[in-house]
Amino acid sequence: MRVVIAEDSAILREGLAQLLAMRGHEVLAAVVDVPSLFEAVAVRAPDVAIVDIRLPPSHTDEGLRAAIRLRRECPGVGVLIFSQYVETAFVAELLAGGSEGVGYLLKERVVQLDDFVDALHRVAAGGTALDPQVVTQMFGRSRHRELLAEFTPREREVLALMAQGRSNTAIATSIRVTERAVEKHVSNIFGKFDLPPSDADHRRVLAVIRYLQN
Repeated sequence: MRVVIAEDSAILREGLAQLLAMRGHEVLAAVVDVPSLFEAVAVRAPDVAIVDIRLPPSHTDEGLRAAIRLRRECPGVGVLIFSQYVETAFVAELLAGGSEGVGYLLKERVVQLDDFVDALHRVAAGGTALDPQVVTQMFGRSRHRELLAEFTPREREVLALMAQGRSNTAIATSIRVTERAVEKHVSNIFGKFDLPPSDADHRRVLAVIRYLQN
């Protein structure tokens, strides 16, 4: 992967760059602020950008706003938010154009480098990687709480794993059921969202977006 990192912590910024380089990935730039991030993306054309939420000058939401802008202006670049915080007010806007090539991971919950790199691969390839805590908080803010009541606990669990970008095989392993059982749950989810088969739309993405939208 060709990666750009935007992180204001020097230790984390350089540490991520070294760890990814050791895994054979090309870190094109490791920058500290939004202008440098956009300059690196424009000049180097990365596969994916890792962006912290709180960047200079105010250290509030500059990174998240930059990620939303990247999604809009550079749709071919995957965006992985990597932060200590869940900013639910902006997550729906981040996902507004679809969940392809977007991720949101919490720093304190990443305990295995392999998991982080796997999530980065999914985002770079146009997939999704959402931390379960982000999904949980989005469920709490959803306008579709009445729809949530129509889902069984298992269907909600499957949908949460779908939001993380997991395949049916990975979901089956995680919740310890057969892949056929997962397929049935996914089919039920599509039915409750009234998502018929379509060549034009990715139903898994549409299901996740409908559930997470504000």
